[in-house]
Amino acid sequence: MKVEIFDKSYDPWQEAQRYQKDTLEEGKFGAMALFIGTMRDLNEGDDVASMTLEHYPEMTQKHLEKIAKDAMDKFDVLDVMLMHRVGQVFPSDPIVCVAVWSVHRAAAYDANRFVIEDLKVKAPFWKKEILEGEQENSMRWVEKNTPG
Repeated sequence: MKVEIFDKSYDPWQEAQRYQKDTLEEGKFGAMALFIGTMRDLNEGDDVASMTLEHYPEMTQKHLEKIAKDAMDKFDVLDVMLMHRVGQVFPSDPIVCVAVWSVHRAAAYDANRFVIEDLKVKAPFWKKEILEGEQENSMRWVEKNTPG
């Protein structure tokens, strides 16, 4: 299991490939479910120029580790990798990456969805959007996540 929080840009594809190569034994898994969440340039009908993700490092790390461990315990999976970005992000930047490996696809899909849904609802991140256009230089806190 791997959980990591990045304060700068990262390549989720490269991270997942590296982790798989370094950690999982070839031939032991038949499925890998990968979810990558990126920043949108539009929210609640407004153009968004950037977003800042804030967190309390120790609290957030512990919570993300618990989500990954719960998925490992609940589903028949071999491994879980969960990565999340903090700091300033821009449209199209990767924010979250969830990778799950299992013998069969159903468990990988189910565990991956479990992780991302729990993360979106319960994880201690706070999002501040910087708007552009008529709203230029204004900011707002995101009060709710989009439904899954």
